[in-house]
Amino acid sequence: MNSHQPTPRAGLAVQASKPLPLTGLRVVEFTHMVMGPTCGMVLADMGAEVIKIEPIDGDRTRRLLGAGSGFFPMFNRNKKSIGIDLHKPEGAALARKLAATADVVAENFKPGTMEKYGLDYASLSKVNERLIYVTCKGFLPGPYDHRTALDEVVQMMGGLAYMTGRPGDPLRAGTSVNDIMGGLFGAIGALGALVQRGITGKGQEIQSALFENNVFLVGQHMLQFAMTGKAAAPMPARDNPWAVYDVFTVKDDEQIFLAAVSDAQWVTFCDALGFDDLKNDASLATNNQRVQMRPELLLTLQARLAHRSAQELSDLFEKVGLPFAPIRRPEDLYDDPHLIATGGLADVQLPDGPRAGESVKTTLFPFTMDGERLQVRLHPPKLGEHTKDLLAGIGVSAERVDQLMRDGVVA
Repeated sequence: MNSHQPTPRAGLAVQASKPLPLTGLRVVEFTHMVMGPTCGMVLADMGAEVIKIEPIDGDRTRRLLGAGSGFFPMFNRNKKSIGIDLHKPEGAALARKLAATADVVAENFKPGTMEKYGLDYASLSKVNERLIYVTCKGFLPGPYDHRTALDEVVQMMGGLAYMTGRPGDPLRAGTSVNDIMGGLFGAIGALGALVQRGITGKGQEIQSALFENNVFLVGQHMLQFAMTGKAAAPMPARDNPWAVYDVFTVKDDEQIFLAAVSDAQWVTFCDALGFDDLKNDASLATNNQRVQMRPELLLTLQARLAHRSAQELSDLFEKVGLPFAPIRRPEDLYDDPHLIATGGLADVQLPDGPRAGESVKTTLFPFTMDGERLQVRLHPPKLGEHTKDLLAGIGVSAERVDQLMRDGVVA
């Protein structure tokens, strides 16, 4: 069986071997899709108790198909779930009571939504001035903040799709870059606010937005224009600062990215491949000379590399320390020897869908703390998996919880 195929597995996931930095912190999140859940996941992975308040029929990402089918299990690990119908006054009251116990509240609904239920920052901070409130939005306050934003919307209007696609063919990036990074920035803001709260004793509201995140991502291209007066070209047609920095089609139509980004690397490149004539060509001696001759040089290199296999070139470039990368698909990463050796993948149980209860591999945050990766401690929760325990924690009796469930207030 391939390592990426689901296998049955029960019980909780790996427990942290060392104290985590946010242990003892409580986060209540009213989030859906990707941006808000990412914010909560950052805090959860770092040890916070994160309570996900869902509609009583569940976060709709539990039911997405196709490219959305990985959203819920990816961004909701290490969290607890309670289903509450906020439309019912009794449900909204329960949510407010839970929020009153929180250090951090996070939400990513349309402007005005949380205010309707008394769950906005102005309302909750009156009860708890230490509260840190993270709002994940489409736009920061201004002329656009009434618009409905999606990752693809801000990529198109924020220059990223233009830079990613070929000229005249804007193309969104191949993952939810703004949603994910917008959630990360929201969490970074929360961490900064926690430090400040330790000094002042007071919380604050943090706002993170998709559009502003996207603008930050393309800032280097804006500064390129400011510095040179020349508009940045889309990446497939860009003015490349290095001559050898491209994808080559090699033996059996495999593809591999190869690079030599300094004069020293160019010499190593030529020596490794036996291209003495190119190394000794005075017109190719410096990087800028090679860039000026880039179209002709790439044609020459393509012809000379066409008979070599991607594996042969990978082995050679690894041996001499040159940049290289075979072209892989996401599913290929399940068998990546580095990820396997370093524990970069962890087991989670799928909470929903036809494979509910089965274990698959997920990716961990790309950093270590005290030499260890942050692990999965709780699998992505089933809807309402922790409802009874959480309501008991705010003084609701078991009999009352049962009645609330029968009345459709909680799930």
